[in-house]
Amino acid sequence: MSRRIALSVAAGVVVLAGAGAGAFALAYAGEQPPALADSTARYTAPNGDRDGSLTFATEVTASSGTKSVRVLAWPEKSSLGEKGLTEKDMAAAEPAVCVPAGGDTVRCTYTVTVTAADAASSPRGVWRIAVLATAKDGTTTLDTTATDFTVR
Repeated sequence: MSRRIALSVAAGVVVLAGAGAGAFALAYAGEQPPALADSTARYTAPNGDRDGSLTFATEVTASSGTKSVRVLAWPEKSSLGEKGLTEKDMAAAEPAVCVPAGGDTVRCTYTVTVTAADAASSPRGVWRIAVLATAKDGTTTLDTTATDFTVR
């Protein structure tokens, strides 16, 4: 075999190996679960005849796109804190509203009104926000303590 042919074959093997590794990296990246970032919560207690609110926001990045984001607020000192939340528990959680934020990322917001009666019956102290993000390819991410807020 001439030296030129041997070099061409060797270069072809390197290119094919590189392409194979790149295809594997892309396939692997496509199977990554959704990633949460910049999660924040703001709780405003009712005041007089004015209702309060809880607003939660997060950014979700999923290479296949985001199918759904579910949110659940729960008191730190509760049975949920002791047993731990599961994806099954989150199935009945309320959905967040998501809007495109560029690329594979969406910005999701969940807002709920807090009445005086809600506030009076709620445990005082630290509350956690749990988030279940589901990508269009079916992969999920459950973050049971995405952020927290305090009810006084």
